[in-house]
Amino acid sequence: MVSLWGSKKNGEQPQSDDEEQEQEQEQRATSSHSQPSRPSEDANERTRLLPRHEHGVGYLSPDDPAVSPYNLWSVRALRWFEVLFLIVTCLWWVLLFISIFISPPGMHSRGSGFFDVAYTTLTIGNILTALLFFATPSTAMSILQMAISVLLLIDMIIILAVPQIRVEEGWIGVASVVWAALIGAYNVITNRTVKWGKAEEEERLTGRQETRRSLREWCAVFTATFIMVIFVIIAVLLTATLVLRSRDATLQSPGKRYLVDGDKYAVHFACVGNQTYDKDGSPNPTVLLEGGYMPVEYSFEEWVYDAYVNGTIGRYCYWDRPGLAWSDNAPSPHSAGMSADAISEALAVAGEEGPWILVSAGIGSIYSRVFSARHPRDIKGMMFIDGLHEDLLYKIASPGRGFVLWGRGIISPLGLDRLAGALFKGRLKEDRVFGRSSYQGGKFIKNKLQENLVAESFTKNEVLGARNIQDPNVALVVVTSGVHLKRDKDWERKQQDLTTVTEKLIAWDIVNGAPVEEVWRSAEGRQILEKRLGQLYKGT
Repeated sequence: MVSLWGSKKNGEQPQSDDEEQEQEQEQRATSSHSQPSRPSEDANERTRLLPRHEHGVGYLSPDDPAVSPYNLWSVRALRWFEVLFLIVTCLWWVLLFISIFISPPGMHSRGSGFFDVAYTTLTIGNILTALLFFATPSTAMSILQMAISVLLLIDMIIILAVPQIRVEEGWIGVASVVWAALIGAYNVITNRTVKWGKAEEEERLTGRQETRRSLREWCAVFTATFIMVIFVIIAVLLTATLVLRSRDATLQSPGKRYLVDGDKYAVHFACVGNQTYDKDGSPNPTVLLEGGYMPVEYSFEEWVYDAYVNGTIGRYCYWDRPGLAWSDNAPSPHSAGMSADAISEALAVAGEEGPWILVSAGIGSIYSRVFSARHPRDIKGMMFIDGLHEDLLYKIASPGRGFVLWGRGIISPLGLDRLAGALFKGRLKEDRVFGRSSYQGGKFIKNKLQENLVAESFTKNEVLGARNIQDPNVALVVVTSGVHLKRDKDWERKQQDLTTVTEKLIAWDIVNGAPVEEVWRSAEGRQILEKRLGQLYKGT
């Protein structure tokens, strides 16, 4: 009665119950769309899909979290594939990381393996960036993703086109760079699809495509762009380093490369001079060089070549241990005994039978001693130049040194030092392959890392065993840097102990003023070395 009286009082006709309910529904609908949307959890790929709105019902606020590209099944599927690709790539990265230290069957790379890790690491970063900023696509990200894909495609072409790089990287390197390029292309497609889905949902749920961005979205775009610029720089450096490697591959080796260890890798071996014979037809000894820290071709061979030219010796040969100069990297782990087996196999394939006079420097003396013990009938003399004693292998096996080598290896594909040397210092391919810059290469670093990993275990046991079975009648010369003796008294005791490796010591010479482990760089050192080498050669 009150309602009816009120309606009549205002001169209005009474409304039926159905009309009142319709008005209340319209008011609630208008109120819900006119008021700011209440705070709610941001939409993601797990949010329930919204039902399709009809234009007559009303629109959501552009700031409503429900206005999201995640409402589309296609966008959600792309994101789940991105997560799947991340898992696969991480598993591949772990396998590659392990293969640096222990090579799984079929996973050995004749190169360093650091390029494979670099490409996979770049792929992981690419995927993570795409996932973190998935719902905030931008034109900048699409362009940068496309640039990375193109650069990686160029890398793949270089690897496949240059025979030496193709052999060194193998199927593992090819697979890694192809996967990285595909992920880059996939992210370009994903970015464009999400951008389309975002516009489509905004138009469907708000009535128009949103042209503005919130502060949060701008921060996400700028952060993603910054990260992607870094990835582009990394891709450029990888490509530039590959270009340097392709140029270095044109440098011809002075000898030949021989496949060893079941054709898993090849080592470089070369000889200077022809085999000579004495009056009774027996072959004269050949000097076999074993380099120290650096490859044999870097300075160490020069004084031996002078001795050959001067007629002090009639012939000499040398080789590069796995990872040095023109030799491939060996599977991990790799010890001195394994290197001795590698050169033994290469000598057999090359048809070289000795006899040998072993000349070595630094850690190369460890390798020569193991080789000598395994070929007792073929060794006529040995010369140690600042030779490393087995009791000092712990310095090679230092965990800190191993960590530094690992870190250098991981960043070596960027070629920061090699590119700077080539661009600003005029370093040539000879410097990078076997010269003063060779220590910057990934293969070289892998060689030193392998030495570090087994120096105190496999290698030390092998050299201790070699000492027990060493032929005591082999002529021996020990030459030591006087500078090194003054710096380290323990080094002097160890050098003196090396003079007892055999019972036939010819001389122990201390060269004052000679550089550490590079006695041949001083004039006095070269004279003494050539004199003692001549005594070994003529005495045998």
